[in-house]
Amino acid sequence: MSLGFAFAFPVNAQLNTDRITAIGRNALYFDDYVLSIQYFNQVIKLKPYLAEPYLYRAIAKIQLGDMAGAERDCTSAIQNNPFLPGAYYTRGFVRMQMHHFDLAEQDFTEALLYAPENKTYILLRADSRSQLGKYEEAIADIDYLLRKDPHDVSSNFEKGIICMANKDTLCAHHSFSVAVQYDNQNPANWSARGLTNLMLGQDNDALLDLTTAIDLGSRWPGDYINRGILLYKKHNYRGALADYDKAVELNPQDAQCYYNRGVLRAEVGDWNRALEDFNTAINLEPDNIEMYYQRGVVFLQLRQWNEAVADFDRLIERYPYFLPSYYLAAQAKTALNDPQTAYLYQQKAHKLEENKDEIMRQQQSVNTNVQLAKSQPQKRDRRKEFSNSAAQNRQEPQESGQYQSEARGNVQKRYADVVNEPNIVLSYYKQSRSLRRTNYFHFSVDDYNKTGALPSPLHFVVQEQALTAEMVNRHFENIDRLSVQIDRLENNLLSGSNGSYAADLYFARALEFALVQDYSSAIDDCTRALNCKSDFAIAYFCRANWRYKLLEYQRSTGALYEDGHNGKLDFELILRDYDMVITLQPDFTFAYYNKANILCTQKDFQSAISNYSQAITYDPDFAEAWFNLGLTRIYTDDTEGGIQDLSKAGELGIYQAYNLITRFQ
Repeated sequence: MSLGFAFAFPVNAQLNTDRITAIGRNALYFDDYVLSIQYFNQVIKLKPYLAEPYLYRAIAKIQLGDMAGAERDCTSAIQNNPFLPGAYYTRGFVRMQMHHFDLAEQDFTEALLYAPENKTYILLRADSRSQLGKYEEAIADIDYLLRKDPHDVSSNFEKGIICMANKDTLCAHHSFSVAVQYDNQNPANWSARGLTNLMLGQDNDALLDLTTAIDLGSRWPGDYINRGILLYKKHNYRGALADYDKAVELNPQDAQCYYNRGVLRAEVGDWNRALEDFNTAINLEPDNIEMYYQRGVVFLQLRQWNEAVADFDRLIERYPYFLPSYYLAAQAKTALNDPQTAYLYQQKAHKLEENKDEIMRQQQSVNTNVQLAKSQPQKRDRRKEFSNSAAQNRQEPQESGQYQSEARGNVQKRYADVVNEPNIVLSYYKQSRSLRRTNYFHFSVDDYNKTGALPSPLHFVVQEQALTAEMVNRHFENIDRLSVQIDRLENNLLSGSNGSYAADLYFARALEFALVQDYSSAIDDCTRALNCKSDFAIAYFCRANWRYKLLEYQRSTGALYEDGHNGKLDFELILRDYDMVITLQPDFTFAYYNKANILCTQKDFQSAISNYSQAITYDPDFAEAWFNLGLTRIYTDDTEGGIQDLSKAGELGIYQAYNLITRFQ
């Protein structure tokens, strides 16, 4: 389905909501999340008392990363039908993503009242209980599943994860071993057991497991980090370095990868490259104080004494009972010919050493060696785990496809700039129908189009069409034709002329000038039209838009700042024009919206919020206003409110909102 699909159905068919829902589910099945939301919107508008459309829309929002919006939709579904287990499951899943684990547990429990044998519901309740520290209850859930199928791989794997969280390494090792036994082709199973073997000190078994996971195609950097540790312990530095290099390649934003490689490079005396690794690791995790110790040691080797002292001081501040920092700082101060300060460091260390019991009580042992990758094996993307089938209380698997259309699939992963949607303007060139649900209509423009005063009807558009050379020539011809008519009018050669007719001529030529980007002439003609017809709301609206375009152009070329001109008066004139539109047509939503955009450029965010909100009052489906309102609220540190507004914008068809939601939340 293309983005140009018209959401129009025959009125006499009374909009068959079952059919629209089926089409929406089709779009959902094929990962066309943004489009599916538009179908479910229609059903909700027609039959807001149904539960399923809210549930399906929530599923689409989950895949787009809009968890707050999905939670609201699930709640609406439950209010409409409190006996729908999939709605509780979906909301529970969402609440886990939002780290509301206690509420998630309640939802999964409620879902199980209506579907007590659903494996997915039980697994996720166990997971939420584990996150709450209710390990016995979590394991009881898993054991219930294992009594029915002791060899089930997913249940054993989940039990292993819970046992790891509970620091019961032997239990975890047993569970992961069962998973390996019954699915020996999944690298995650070998990876998990390898981690437990390493924690149990069974290095040879751990090395075998991790190597098997890697040979099976593991892409988890932790497998390479942990195998690198084992090879490092066996003094196989070449192999360890290769594994650390691979870990960095797989996740260049993981500080631990660089830190471990830095430790190894320092071990073999490659001080400069070790320093590069420690610098990168600290830049990625500046609060990981242990890393400063190793870098301080490298600074000592490179004779960078002041830098070494700074790192040891940082460590002392966090760990005042860690004695090596004092001695090494003293060494650096001695090299700097500052024996007095070096003596103070040594004296402090001696006093601490006299009270070893206090040191033991404070537990100031700092792990300055290579660090085990203890993260959960094969870190999980919860959205990928979300089961559309489970939400509908079905068990069959569902596959996803890959699509080229930019508005299909997981659009939240496609980077979107944090910029407001542009002004909405009037143009002869109508945009193709998009997913946006904004009502691009106002009766004043429709009435004016019906007068036939212009060669073509005007349309509200967000992005103006780029003109071809042929189109530009045609508009210049129109300017010449209208200029002849205006000259005749001004010389009183045209009988029966009146103010309204003159206003139409000037306004028509102003539109032509604007299309060929001669905004100065367009503004002049628009002013003449308003002199002839002072209540011409559309002309005020267009003049404000053109004044802003001219201002933007002057600012881009530097002309705005010549002779000390800063554009303040121009902004006042623009806002005054929008205010005139609002005075003449109080429900002209686009005047509020454009005015708010101008106020944002002036950093008057509170006034902008007020104007966006006013536009939404007149058109609750004004997608662009919701989007810009969301960004503006985020600018003013109201992130929660901003995300809710962006969620509404995404729901109304601006799919770029989902990328921003994912980033801001």
